[in-house]
Amino acid sequence: MMLLMACAPRTDPQIPTARTVLKTNWSPVTSLLDSAIAAGAAPGAVLGVSVGGQRYLYATGQLTRNEPAPAEPTTVYDLASLTKVVGLTTAVMLAVDDGKLELDAPVQRYVPAFEGEGKERVTIRLLLAHASGLPAWRPLFRETETRDQAFALADTTALISPPGTTEVYSDLGMIVLTQVVEAAYHERLDSLLARRVFQPLGMTSVRFLPTADRNRIAPTELDPWRGRVLRGEVHDENAARLDGVSGHAGLFGSAPDLLTFGEWVMTGGQADGWTGGPREHSDRPTVSPPVRREFTRRQNLVPGSPRALGWDTPAPGSSAGSFLPATSIGHTGFTGTSLWIDPEHQLVIVLLSNRVHPTRDNPRWAPMRAAIADRVMTTLFEDVR
Repeated sequence: MMLLMACAPRTDPQIPTARTVLKTNWSPVTSLLDSAIAAGAAPGAVLGVSVGGQRYLYATGQLTRNEPAPAEPTTVYDLASLTKVVGLTTAVMLAVDDGKLELDAPVQRYVPAFEGEGKERVTIRLLLAHASGLPAWRPLFRETETRDQAFALADTTALISPPGTTEVYSDLGMIVLTQVVEAAYHERLDSLLARRVFQPLGMTSVRFLPTADRNRIAPTELDPWRGRVLRGEVHDENAARLDGVSGHAGLFGSAPDLLTFGEWVMTGGQADGWTGGPREHSDRPTVSPPVRREFTRRQNLVPGSPRALGWDTPAPGSSAGSFLPATSIGHTGFTGTSLWIDPEHQLVIVLLSNRVHPTRDNPRWAPMRAAIADRVMTTLFEDVR
């Protein structure tokens, strides 16, 4: 295995300067990304790569189709379902490590309002693995008027299959799990994550309800429900009904900060990676190695499912592409975002876009996630070519 290194084509004063910039010939990756943007797959995009803590960042395209302002390495994007792993799964992992939650405890222990036939068998683990039996979605934003009402309707939605028998990727399950975390800590999810994770790690752009300069935030859709182009306002309608704070969607953030998060996930704040060890920095969040390993291993609860806890793992046809090893974990977001973490190569790949601008009816971005992951792997590592 050989690493080849070359300077990133852009610099930005907000990018951490303490890290070495990767130096290699990135043109096979950047030309692919440039061509996708030119073909209309998204107005713009940002790629971030970290190998052993060394970073490469590349931005291409514009913030909007009609706005000349270019995408920059620090552009803030609506992360959509990356919220499920960067936010909610991390919060659950901390709660398990803190002894506040048990993975195989029934959800009803923490949220008694989670009522209905068969729901006494739904556990925290099943919610995280999308095997609870809950349906994928329902229009809470049309059926309710407040955050509390939306939670109540999610809690009373009937199961569509017996718990543990079928995998259905469920936003409703993550909304229920949001309540579990908030009940465990007696704190809203946004405050909890800011206090325990984002602020200690220096992830200044990652937050719900962003307050950053709107010019740094890439807009999403001209939303028929709200009647305006969304910019700095969560794209997901159900997350909007939940006051912009939910475990299934709502986070905004930039590529450099997501690289920081991915680097942290690979160590959990421990000094010697995935095997555990002394705390590296006392002010950084830490997770014990057994808990971290449990969350990042494929669960095999439903035959053929690639799900870890919250996280996905590589599978044929997934956004991981063809070369990321089976021990990798990742996730995607509806707005055109993805994150993959490969502990074997100490690699993090972040790809952010606003492919839903000006409309979500744009299928051209989806193939780019796997294609970019493959190009990154073949650019960096000779043994996968």
